[in-house]
Amino acid sequence: MTQHLYACAHAEEFPAQALLRLRTDLASQPVAVLDGRPPLETVCSLNRQARLKGAVPGMTRLEAETIAGVHLLSRSIETEAAACAVLRECAAHFSPRLEDVSTGTACGCVLDITGTERLFGPPEILAERLRAALMSSGLRVSVAVSSNFDTARMKAAATRGITVISHGQEAKALSKLPLSALGLAEEHAQTFAIWGIRTLAELAALPETDLIARLGQQAVEWRDLARGVLAHTFQPIEAEFSLQEFCAFETPVEQIDSLLFIGARMIDCLATRAATHALSLASLTVQMQLEGGKTHESTIRPALATIDRKFLLKLLHLEIGSHPPQAAVVSLTISAQAGRSSKVQLGLFAPQTPEPSRLDVTIARLKAIAGEDRVGSPVLEDTHRPGSFRMESFQIRHQATAYKPSESEQTRPRMALRRIRPPAHVRVQLSELKPVHFFNREQSFKVAAAYGPWKTSGCWWSTEAWNTEEWDVLAEVSGGTSVACLLVHDCAQNHWQLEAFYD
Repeated sequence: MTQHLYACAHAEEFPAQALLRLRTDLASQPVAVLDGRPPLETVCSLNRQARLKGAVPGMTRLEAETIAGVHLLSRSIETEAAACAVLRECAAHFSPRLEDVSTGTACGCVLDITGTERLFGPPEILAERLRAALMSSGLRVSVAVSSNFDTARMKAAATRGITVISHGQEAKALSKLPLSALGLAEEHAQTFAIWGIRTLAELAALPETDLIARLGQQAVEWRDLARGVLAHTFQPIEAEFSLQEFCAFETPVEQIDSLLFIGARMIDCLATRAATHALSLASLTVQMQLEGGKTHESTIRPALATIDRKFLLKLLHLEIGSHPPQAAVVSLTISAQAGRSSKVQLGLFAPQTPEPSRLDVTIARLKAIAGEDRVGSPVLEDTHRPGSFRMESFQIRHQATAYKPSESEQTRPRMALRRIRPPAHVRVQLSELKPVHFFNREQSFKVAAAYGPWKTSGCWWSTEAWNTEEWDVLAEVSGGTSVACLLVHDCAQNHWQLEAFYD
């Protein structure tokens, strides 16, 4: 029968860790996290540097402010949820079977690592790799490995670093832990204190029959927990993969440099998480919550999916510079859409093309100078208005199969319409409402035949209304040369334009 094996990853003081994970400027500073409504806020979490300064959980804001050098931050449930998702996501790389064991201000999960020796090696190696992966994500955790679920959970919460407990040594590993590791109610904890029971070893040594007689059947569960033999039904959860980072600011941020400092760390975390899944970042959605309740949102779409941090940060810098928020920023959220980067094998004698990242940066700079609607790829609009189009961002699409005309189509005579950009203004003489002569700055044209008018109009309900008449004209130049052209009469403005020649 295969022996079960569990590994618990426990992150203590999680509210502080979640905030400092993105605030790298405060990583080495004493920090305390406040929870509650002002002015009744109390310290709910703090780091080791703050403890050395004298801060303790439960202190009020006024008491914490008297300690010099301690930075006070407000608790953010959104930031903790994002950091907890990162912890589960990293743990899921080592086992898909996870169970959440978070309690209070600690976040943790237990992994079923039974049979993973061939993938990750002995439990000691797996524990080291798991802890290193979480530390690279900005989380400090303790890891305990045991064949008993609750033993791994309690040992990870009570110790620091890595602990591997051999099968049959559970009671010895738990013997020195305080009775508070069981999470007993206050009434039962006081009862054990009166009896002089302080550790799990003392509880495990009590006779089972007398313990049940005094405290009931639930005392058997406490005794089995203290001995490390309590059976557990594993209740796995499915870790969701969502590339999103959130950061709430203590005071509204007005400087772009401060936003980019936090944004750089968030992009770095997103790129690292995507790379662990062999993915890249296809787009970034930046959402800023502004003072006054408004929201500023923008999207960054590179030409190709990438995990180049500097390149994505440069695009974010250009985007914020060209579309700055209209008020101070209260919180920043960056969500990413995952994609797969493509590799192109060039020929030996093919010329080297510019990198896609350089093209993206150049386009972003051009948009900042010329305007968002003046750089991109022209796309025809679904309208009857002649020459109507809009500009869209450049996108790389899969090429469709090329159309090959048949032999009959290749031999069929064709006529081409050569547009004049911009259209030339002309003066037209009419006879019986038909053009007979027209003149431009250089030449005079005599109309031999005129076909039309073909009338088009639309958007009469807006300022972009149009009403035109088109004439296909066969005309002779003063030198005797014949030309076929397109004349357009703008009825709203009452002027004529030479718009194209037929070749």
